[in-house]
Amino acid sequence: MTRVAVTGGSGKLGRAVVADLLTHGYDVVVLDRERSSSHDPRAAFLRIDLADYGQVAEALTAVDDRYSSIDAVAHLAAIPAPGILTNSATFANNVPSSYNVFAAAQAAGIDNIVWASSETVLGLPFLQSPPPSFPVDEEYPVRPQSTYSLGKALEEEMARHFTRWNPSLKLIGLRFSNVMEPADYAAFPGFADDPASRAWNAWGYIDARDGAQAVRLALESTLTGFEAFIIAAADTVLDAPSTELAARFFPDVPFTRDVEGTETLLSIDKAKRMLWYSPQHSWRDEA
Repeated sequence: MTRVAVTGGSGKLGRAVVADLLTHGYDVVVLDRERSSSHDPRAAFLRIDLADYGQVAEALTAVDDRYSSIDAVAHLAAIPAPGILTNSATFANNVPSSYNVFAAAQAAGIDNIVWASSETVLGLPFLQSPPPSFPVDEEYPVRPQSTYSLGKALEEEMARHFTRWNPSLKLIGLRFSNVMEPADYAAFPGFADDPASRAWNAWGYIDARDGAQAVRLALESTLTGFEAFIIAAADTVLDAPSTELAARFFPDVPFTRDVEGTETLLSIDKAKRMLWYSPQHSWRDEA
């Protein structure tokens, strides 16, 4: 059985990742500052400060009475969005923590790392910085518009160089859209009253359970090197056709291919092609 360390395993996405990995037979160790009230007892829990390299290095090697090795890392821990803490505090938490995870994993001989990047590196909010085309994809350079996003962009750049130094290393950055749980879907029908309120990310979202699927598939992938993938739901948060929304709010942004109905404007084509990602959940099935 493969042992996966999940940093941030107590968070919204982290809880879904832990549940998915346990369901698929993995041994899971949650590394976080606090234990979730819904923590699954089948997963070990270790309280940790990821900003302390020594703690991270120990946690990714061995901990007495817990485990003797770690095989792979899903690094999800972070201040999850701009505006929660001050800019400098967000940066000082997120970027050094990711460096510590990348560096400590390499020192421990772990060559399988998947971490949470963000859709924000695509230039969000799009109403201020429209994308070059729809569906938005991974083919254009990152364009961070906030300190939080700058940190994610720097993490991706770090990953490029870590994998350049060690060609056998896999570092996959998953650019998650706005993470949602089923309880969040009750609010979705109300978005139709103000479509502009969700234009900031082209009306995208990701069900936490599908986010967890993407993490597991990335861990299981035989890819090496650095890769970034947009991870979103198959649809948007609105019932209006995606092309009509784009024409109304982004009239100057061209389409590179046909988009049907309420299909997402955040392209998941690369994730489908290279990770076999296939989202299974929609707000329409739950709201």
